Amino acid sequence: MKPDAHRRSSLAFLRFFAHESAAGIVLAIAAVAALIISNSPWHPVYEALVQIQGEVRLGEWVLLAKPLVVWINDLWMAVFFLLVGLEIKREFVEGELGDRRQAMLPAVAALGGMAMPALIYSLCNLGDAVALRGWAIPAATDIAFAIGIVMLLGPRVPTSLKIFLTAVAIIDDLGAIVVIALFYTDHLSLPMLMGAALGVLVLVLLNRARVMRVDVYLAVGLAVWLCVLKSGVHPTLAGVVTALAIPMRAPEGHSPAQDLEHALHPWVAFVVLPVFAFTNAGVALAGVNPATLFQGIPLGIALGLVAGKAAGVFGSLSLMVRCGWANRPAGASWLQCFGVAVLCGIGFTMSLFIGGLAFAGLDAGYELRVKLGVLCGSMLSGLLGTAILMAAHRQR
Repeated sequence: MKPDAHRRSSLAFLRFFAHESAAGIVLAIAAVAALIISNSPWHPVYEALVQIQGEVRLGEWVLLAKPLVVWINDLWMAVFFLLVGLEIKREFVEGELGDRRQAMLPAVAALGGMAMPALIYSLCNLGDAVALRGWAIPAATDIAFAIGIVMLLGPRVPTSLKIFLTAVAIIDDLGAIVVIALFYTDHLSLPMLMGAALGVLVLVLLNRARVMRVDVYLAVGLAVWLCVLKSGVHPTLAGVVTALAIPMRAPEGHSPAQDLEHALHPWVAFVVLPVFAFTNAGVALAGVNPATLFQGIPLGIALGLVAGKAAGVFGSLSLMVRCGWANRPAGASWLQCFGVAVLCGIGFTMSLFIGGLAFAGLDAGYELRVKLGVLCGSMLSGLLGTAILMAAHRQR
């Protein structure tokens, strides 16, 4: 390849990965690859890969011993939640959520978008106490997929709606964090909780002392992660706590929190989340028939994502606007608002994650039903939301 052609190719590659839609594309490729391999002769290799054991030793002591998929869900996803925490802090300190009136619309929409899917799922699984443990699965929105689609649609989606969707997804993530902490935590260890609390106190003191070195916060955060992991609380919460302690502004003007956010974003978008998708989205479809999709768990998840998210987000948005408590996103029609509300039903990453927590330790049948519901519901929401937004653009 000639130097100029090679340079153009390299620039195009860099522009692709700099574009926000690229994250959603890579995530989709990883999920599709997992599905294909899981339904091919390579399925045993895939299963062996995700179950590879990894250990952390201190001399003769084994501190941690987990299969690869659990390492990814516990440690790698803590890095994802670290990024989510940084985004939440930025938005509340100096972003769209900093102004209370501006924050009200996406906040109420996000709450409606969590409550309605949870209600629909619960109605589909009444009388099944085990299945009801998954009520929060369809309440989540996958920010990478949803933002990726609106970025791919470009000028067909007004900027105000892109900002609204980002704010809803961030508040949704905050809600998911609270749900995980309150409802998917058991077998608590008081000594480990005290160790985690001590680590959090150290983080707060570092912040009050105006320590600006990010690596110091990350070192303490790693200790908090280990204590939280051993305490019985899900360790991804340590990522959020660490993020909230990192200073937003330094005396010399730069932002340690935003510097870390910018450094983490490509790693999370193009490594952490795709690897999570690849190790968690694999599902063997042998023996699955249409009747399987109409069982309580997959039906509740799919209906919750497709119908519940759309009704909850759009219903809350229209109520706020019609009551005069907020303004409709500038330049957006009602049909465009509805299209974005439908896109909020792409649950994928967070839904799979919560599903793994809800039915941990149970037989593989629950995992299969969760993955079927999440994949079908997320795919339908993505396709319907895209179609509605394109139709709304043609109307205008």
